[in-house]
Amino acid sequence: MQITETVNEGLKREFKVVIAASEIDDKVGAKLTAIAKEVRLPGFRPGKAPMNVVKSRFGNAALGEVLNEALQDSSVQALNERALKPAVQPKIDLVGEWKPGLDLQYTLAVEVLPEVVPGDFSAIEIEREVFEPDDAEVTESLDRLAEAQTSYAKVERAAAKGDAVLIDFVGKLNGVAFPGGAAKDHQLVLGSNSFVGTFEDQLIGAQAGDKKTLSVTFPEPYGNAELAGKTTEFEVDVKEVREAKKPAVDEDFAKSMGLENLEALKKTMRERIGRDYGALARNKLKRNLLDRLAAMHDFPVPGGMVELEFQQIWTQVDAERKRAGSEAAEAGKSEDEAKADYRVIAERRVRLGLLLSEVGRRNNIQVGQDEVNRAIAQQAARFPGQERQIYEYFQKTPEAQANLRAPLFEEKVVDFVLELAKVKDRKVSRDELLKDPEEAKA
Repeated sequence: MQITETVNEGLKREFKVVIAASEIDDKVGAKLTAIAKEVRLPGFRPGKAPMNVVKSRFGNAALGEVLNEALQDSSVQALNERALKPAVQPKIDLVGEWKPGLDLQYTLAVEVLPEVVPGDFSAIEIEREVFEPDDAEVTESLDRLAEAQTSYAKVERAAAKGDAVLIDFVGKLNGVAFPGGAAKDHQLVLGSNSFVGTFEDQLIGAQAGDKKTLSVTFPEPYGNAELAGKTTEFEVDVKEVREAKKPAVDEDFAKSMGLENLEALKKTMRERIGRDYGALARNKLKRNLLDRLAAMHDFPVPGGMVELEFQQIWTQVDAERKRAGSEAAEAGKSEDEAKADYRVIAERRVRLGLLLSEVGRRNNIQVGQDEVNRAIAQQAARFPGQERQIYEYFQKTPEAQANLRAPLFEEKVVDFVLELAKVKDRKVSRDELLKDPEEAKA
């Protein structure tokens, strides 16, 4: 076998590989000999069939196996001899049309992983935003919790904003009922803005037993193109008017939530708020850190990896564009301009992924199976009643476990880098914590 390097440009390598016809013949002969020793053929004792009969029956299959093995083994050898790590699946192209008796010639094209040298993480100075919920924040959250527990009791009076009405309705466009525009015994809270246009406003003042015809114009644009911008009529039967009964935030309310008393409920709520905003602060810190790492490291990345990442991104973006009925991924940009922007994002993701992977490798950062198991348990908890199926799926699907392991690994590497960096805590208000980083720069 002859392996000749023909291209060495950046991360691209290309080789010409020639496997002698005699080598192929020898391997086919060895494979047929092995088959002859084991095969059972009618009219012959086991292992005693003549070679010409064995070759006639199994020659083509043996040749196919040999050729596949030759391509695989020789391509692996070409890379291993030069200690090259392919970034994506190498591309193999046969040279000319191969026939038995000829040398097998092919080209092997591959992009290799770049050399990644992590920078000095101790030189990074970064702020971590810290939000400590005060009493007002806790009170507001408890009020929202009580709001979610609001019940509605039947009353004999005209409906007002904030009341609920129990209705049957049918929506019609040009006198014809349209799909999805009808329901029975539907409870609608007036002022919730859950229905389009002025539907809810027109029911203020209605009483049980009223039959109304509402004129409702759908917004432009709207998810259903057949209704977008159109004026429709809804025939509505008002069956009940119901008054909101919001529970008071007191000791009884705390006990209904499973807590011992109101003070315990406040403590639990404060801790929950802290966790929620802590997760948000963590995400902002990580985003800022990745920005710093991207600025610190500039090494070539394999185009094949960038293309794969871009295709994943664009598939999601394109699906969202089609769902929203938009002609561009971003306002004011053509599709080509949007694609160019997302290619930049794809390249950044690949570069950061390679960097974090190298940091993890150099520092022996690993994700244990117990950590993966906890992640699987969290996934299973999201599907009550289907826990067993979820566990079995992950047990039988290594790729699914790998998808759980990857973000766990990334978080551990990020933690490692943050331990080396100079991180300064800064107390902020809720509004400041919630502010988008891009808005803060403006």
